[in-house]
Amino acid sequence: MYTFLIFLEIIIAILLIIVILLQNSKGGGLSASFGGGSIGTVFGVRRTSDFLSKATSYLAGAFIVLSLAVNLFFLPGKGKTAESVIQSGKTTSVPAAQIPIQNQPTPTQNK
Repeated sequence: MYTFLIFLEIIIAILLIIVILLQNSKGGGLSASFGGGSIGTVFGVRRTSDFLSKATSYLAGAFIVLSLAVNLFFLPGKGKTAESVIQSGKTTSVPAAQIPIQNQPTPTQNK
């Protein structure tokens, strides 16, 4: 189930990228270079922009909901609970730091 949902998430992400790139911007957008400029002749210019903006909204909503569902319910290894070191209550002893003793040279008197 997890693999299927991740695959569906990838498909939605790719469709979302395509729909966003097909939308016309003030500069013509990428839709003109990929042949998306002729999509306005099918639906009409106004209906095409309505369709693409609604498709963007629905795909983005589906992407968010599916991401949350996968992370909350289907994430592998979620059922395993491990206690932290603090919860286990075990005390660990750390050896005290020892300062190395250095032999200091004795001062010699200059005559």
